[in-house]
Amino acid sequence: MQRRSALKNIGGLLIAPSLSFNLSNSKRKALRIAHITDVHLKNQFDAPARFTKCLKHLQQQTPKVDFILNGGDIVFDMNKENIDTINGQWKLYKNVFQSECSLPVHYCLGNHDIWWNEDDKGQAIYGKKYSMDQLGLTKPYYSFEKAGWKFIILDSVHLDIDNTWYIGKLGDEQFSWLEQELKNTDPAKPVLVLSHIPILTATNLIEDNIVNKWVMLGGDMHTDTAKIINLFYHHPNVKLCLSGHIHLREKLVYNNVTYICNGAVSGAWWEGNRRETKPGYGVIDLYDDGSFEEAYINY
Repeated sequence: MQRRSALKNIGGLLIAPSLSFNLSNSKRKALRIAHITDVHLKNQFDAPARFTKCLKHLQQQTPKVDFILNGGDIVFDMNKENIDTINGQWKLYKNVFQSECSLPVHYCLGNHDIWWNEDDKGQAIYGKKYSMDQLGLTKPYYSFEKAGWKFIILDSVHLDIDNTWYIGKLGDEQFSWLEQELKNTDPAKPVLVLSHIPILTATNLIEDNIVNKWVMLGGDMHTDTAKIINLFYHHPNVKLCLSGHIHLREKLVYNNVTYICNGAVSGAWWEGNRRETKPGYGVIDLYDDGSFEEAYINY
């Protein structure tokens, strides 16, 4: 017993320094980013002041945030407003952001940022161009690299085949682009994907459905989920997918990819919590080895 105990202690002395070295030196923090989504800004519900509070709260994080990913639904709702109201909402958003936030920001479009009023089909405001012009985007999907990570911003909102309502999907052209982006990315470079509509979500299970009759609508989750997940399977450097849209905090892991919906800055459209999710935003620490740590923060 004494010999066994002595050997165990010696083993601990020999092994411990190695473990300590690996834990402290195996990875370095590359970036800290904030993920805000579903701001739905309008000049009601005290929304401008509350959005200002969110931005100030976000910028007071320690360590500091390097940049923001905005997941869409920036203004309240373009499709249900007239052009004067739309112009006012975008002016309000830009004024608040420019005066209250000094951080760089990268945008994707949400369904509320798109004008699909049939009466204006063919006009310059129709579709996504208006919002893209407001945000300085030349394309609704794009990629960039920073501090050893690749960021892919997707355009997940498209009209359904009957052209009357939106669904979540990429479409053939964008999917081919995504394939090439991943193919041309160094397999050792970790990838973060941002979309407005979740690529994968289980939140339909907590909605008010008939028992054992759950239904996932095409506007709640990507309709090409299986196709995208299969693509990610062949590119294991895809580590994290961020989304918004459902205004609920959710975290899923499937096949080593983490899917996170970071609630909504506006909560239940500035009228309290959305079910059990308080108004908030996500903070994600990205490491050079492809790992990450994240939290949802109620501001």
